[in-house]
Amino acid sequence: MMIRIATFLALVYMCTGESCTDPVITPSAYTTSDAVISSESVFIVELSLACANGAQSVALYADVNGRQFPVTRGQDVGKYQVSWSMPHKQASSGTYQVKFFDEESYSSLRKAQRNNEDVDSIQPLFSVNVDHRGAWNGPWVATEVMAALIGILVYYLAFSAKSTIQA
Repeated sequence: MMIRIATFLALVYMCTGESCTDPVITPSAYTTSDAVISSESVFIVELSLACANGAQSVALYADVNGRQFPVTRGQDVGKYQVSWSMPHKQASSGTYQVKFFDEESYSSLRKAQRNNEDVDSIQPLFSVNVDHRGAWNGPWVATEVMAALIGILVYYLAFSAKSTIQA
């Protein structure tokens, strides 16, 4: 019986994520810039995380404008990535703040959301600002239309010149 309890406790300990103290991050971000070739704006945040206490398997969660996303760990130690997408019309240009939470603070955040409490009082582990310039929707006038208008203009000028010469 004691072996089963010890095994269970060992499994619980191995499944829980480590907590990170004094995180040092190196973030990089990508956002969609061309709306012509994509149906939604995509945001990707990659970061390297180093903790003062040497924690390496930290479970992280991200919060962007009240929406939570799981953060995936990369194959390299200390590498993490989170991504999300939204329609181009909703993805206005500006700075998006991505708040990162560990398991403990994430559970506090979810509890506050369930109880309709103030979620701004819960401090994230760290946050990253992502600058989004907006997505380019293409030229105001399509290239085909411009080519047709130039063709009509050239035809009109040529026809006018011909009429003037023959008169």
